[in-house]
Amino acid sequence: MMKPVVEQAAPGPFALGADARAELERRVEAALRRARRERRAVIASLTLPIEASLDASAAALAARRPDDRWFCLEQPDRGGFALAALGAAAVLEERGPGRFAAMAARCRALAEGAEAGDPPVDGDAPPGSGPVFVGGFAFADEGGETPDWASFAPAQLVLPELSVARRDGQARLTLTALVEGDDDALAVVGRLAARAASLEPAEMPLYDPDPVEQPRVATAAPPAHFESAVARAVELIGAGEIEKVVLAREVRVHAPAPIDPAPIYGALRGAFPACYCYVAGTPEAAFIGASPELLVRRDGARAQTVALAGTTRRSADPAVDRHLGERLLSGSKEREEQAIVARRIERALRPVSVWVASAGEPVLVKVLNVQHLATPIRAQLSEPVPVLELAGRLHPTPAVGGEPWERARELIPALEGLDRGWYAGTVGWTDLAEDGEFCVAIRCGLLRGEVAHLYAGNGIVRDSVPADELAETEHKLGALLPLLS
Repeated sequence: MMKPVVEQAAPGPFALGADARAELERRVEAALRRARRERRAVIASLTLPIEASLDASAAALAARRPDDRWFCLEQPDRGGFALAALGAAAVLEERGPGRFAAMAARCRALAEGAEAGDPPVDGDAPPGSGPVFVGGFAFADEGGETPDWASFAPAQLVLPELSVARRDGQARLTLTALVEGDDDALAVVGRLAARAASLEPAEMPLYDPDPVEQPRVATAAPPAHFESAVARAVELIGAGEIEKVVLAREVRVHAPAPIDPAPIYGALRGAFPACYCYVAGTPEAAFIGASPELLVRRDGARAQTVALAGTTRRSADPAVDRHLGERLLSGSKEREEQAIVARRIERALRPVSVWVASAGEPVLVKVLNVQHLATPIRAQLSEPVPVLELAGRLHPTPAVGGEPWERARELIPALEGLDRGWYAGTVGWTDLAEDGEFCVAIRCGLLRGEVAHLYAGNGIVRDSVPADELAETEHKLGALLPLLS
């Protein structure tokens, strides 16, 4: 009988030592025995402390293979939080109205009996340590039906082979396999060891601000189409058919060569350190953005979210910038839009909460190019609802959908005329304890070959003015468009 081919890991800064390799072998063999006994796939995983000075995203992006799935999520201002992932031990996909609950059930089933260390005693580990599922959900239940979105299912989570989590001066590297009953333990360990050895410290590549050949920018539909859609929405609101609806537009950037997401991501996290900077990659495409909006975070029985709606531009002049913010805080149109979002979020959380508390007045959230109204909302859960199910309860908030949602669901595709895909969906992670966090996927783009599809949308209410709404989308497109054009 031929012996299985075992990948040999070349020595490197993250190559497994003898003790770590022996422990990984023990866990893989235990998972293999369980998989054979229970006739199902079982997670085997090992988590190790590493130097927090590692730029997790840069290292992961430098080590990705052409056929890899990969993922990065950072919020630099929150203790340097970063989660970077490579490879796919498993890819889970769902679609339809029940996709959030169905995905939660599949993740829970895989987590059962995981050989990941018992009991977990690493109290200093940053969020996202250990085996995690990373990915996102499209805006619509069947979203992403055009060919451009082919590698992004309406609901798609990946269990990565390698992940690195970092925050507050702590970092952990996790190796994970999904072991089947007919797997060879040594081959599994060899594959994971090779993955760890491939990781090396790296710097994020810089984007070229002055390329030899300039990209071409074109709107997917004329700006007049968006203004017309806004005008029609205002008519429907005035007639009492709907309270608020969010409308988006798409701008395409045609580059002279395939677009590398790494320097774009590096520039985003540098420019928007308070935002959730994210990129989810497949062999064919990358979905990338910098969102100021948390959809939901769960940590045990505690849940957090934010109602974010109402936008104006920034100014380099501090006095003008302050005036713009004060006008936003006092504007009736923006306050109405913000209140609609906050009320819906509170209604969604109350049935599963002991209490829900929101700030009495919205605050200003300022990022590089725009400022928003935001109301932080907290809840004490009355039952252990997984973060994925909480995300399903909240998505889509009126900040990206509308109110009432049943009517907005029909109007949005009819008025927009575009496939949102993962735009205005949600991106994030969940762990084996069903904690995790997801942001609203806005200020984003789909990078596919030489073309970038960029998206921006606005909440339309009774007092919306079409020309002003068009101008606001231009401000929001300022997150990514300057980096690509």
